[in-house]
Amino acid sequence: MLKLRWSPTSPYVRKVMMVLIERGLEDRVERVTTDPWSADTDLPTDNPLGKVPALTLEDGITLFDSPVIVEYLNSLGGHSLGDRAPLFPPAGPARWTALRQQAIADGICDAAILRRLESMRPDGEKSANWMERQRKAVTRSLDLLEAEAASLEGEATIGSLSVLVALGYLDFRFGHEDWREGRQALTGWFTKASDRDSLRRTAPPV
Repeated sequence: MLKLRWSPTSPYVRKVMMVLIERGLEDRVERVTTDPWSADTDLPTDNPLGKVPALTLEDGITLFDSPVIVEYLNSLGGHSLGDRAPLFPPAGPARWTALRQQAIADGICDAAILRRLESMRPDGEKSANWMERQRKAVTRSLDLLEAEAASLEGEATIGSLSVLVALGYLDFRFGHEDWREGRQALTGWFTKASDRDSLRRTAPPV
């Protein structure tokens, strides 16, 4: 069995869980609920960075972070794959598009999490400039995805799955801010793609 250090609210964990579902690998992974913020967590024994997700392989080696883990999972066979294409396209333009989409989606999550953590600091220690910097990074990234929404269509890739996760995280943590406003193409794609089973089954707790 593989061992996944797991937290239900982490968008990076959600991406890994979606890939497990897409690749038919759920029954090969033991999920270990982990609070990376707990003072007494043993997470650093698996990941010295102290972050989830972390995936321990059968030989004891631990992989981190999510881009490495999902590529490893994509390389494994699954019993329910059928004739589905790999989530990582072969070498060529399609692969670079998917990896670029994953990078921008992960960047949205990075910025959103940094903004949220900063907002939770005590009054007098928060940096409004820092939070605004992260908000602008997300806005620019969403505008890029809007302009390139057509590239998200078609067979699912690690890029499109990552974008689903990022947009879902914005709804989860920043639902009071409407990222859909002025982004008709991206909104239309997200509405259709949100019906995906792997996305529905990995929704964070309300």
